[in-house]
Amino acid sequence: MSLKSEALRKTLHLGGLLIPGSYFYFGKEITLLLTAIFLVAFFMIEPYRISRDTTQKIIEGIRPLFNEEVFKVISKGFEMVDSKIREITRAEEENCIGAHIYFTVAAMINIMFFPKEIAMATIIVATISDALAAIVGKSLGKHRFKNSKSLEGSLAFFFSAFAIFIFFVPLPYAILGSVVGTVVEFFNVPPNDNFSNQLAMSFFMYLPIILLEM
Repeated sequence: MSLKSEALRKTLHLGGLLIPGSYFYFGKEITLLLTAIFLVAFFMIEPYRISRDTTQKIIEGIRPLFNEEVFKVISKGFEMVDSKIREITRAEEENCIGAHIYFTVAAMINIMFFPKEIAMATIIVATISDALAAIVGKSLGKHRFKNSKSLEGSLAFFFSAFAIFIFFVPLPYAILGSVVGTVVEFFNVPPNDNFSNQLAMSFFMYLPIILLEM
C-alpha cells in the first residue's frame, strides 16, 4: 500500500477517537449503545465491501428508480466510493473481516470490562499510535525487519503511546502499556492487531492492579 493510501486509511481510522470521546462526555452505557449501533452497521456493510459483484448488483438494482442521467451520476458516485475503499483495503482484508470491525469489538470489550481510564487510554493509543507507526514506518522506516516492520515505526508507536498513557495512568503502567502495545503491533498478534493490541494493553495494565488488591 502506498504512503498516500496508508495516510488516507489512518485518517479514517482516527474516527475511532469518537469512542473515548463519547465515553468521556456521555458515560459507559450510552457509549456502548452507540458503539453497538456502529458495529451492526459495519456488519451490514461488510458484504458489499468484500464483494465487487454485490456492489454491481446494488448499482443495477437502483437503475429502475432513476432516469438515465441521474443514474449515471449515482453509479459514478458508487464506483468512486468503491474505488477509494479498495484503495485503502489491505490484501488480507479483501476476503475477510476488516480492521474496523476488530477495532470496534475490542473497544466494546474494553469499555465493558476494564476501568474507564485504562479503556479510554488504550482506545486512543490503538487509534493514534497505530496510525503514527504506520505512517512513520512507511515514510521514514530505514531499519526494517523480516516482517516488513521498521524500528522507526515501532519507536513512533512506543513514544506516542507513552505520551498518551501518562495522562491516564501512573508511570509504571504507562511504560508497561507502551511496551506491550509496541510488541503486539510489531508482531501483528492474531486475529488482528486492531483487536489484540487494545486488549493486550488493557489486560497487562489492569493485571498488576488486580494482583495488588488481592
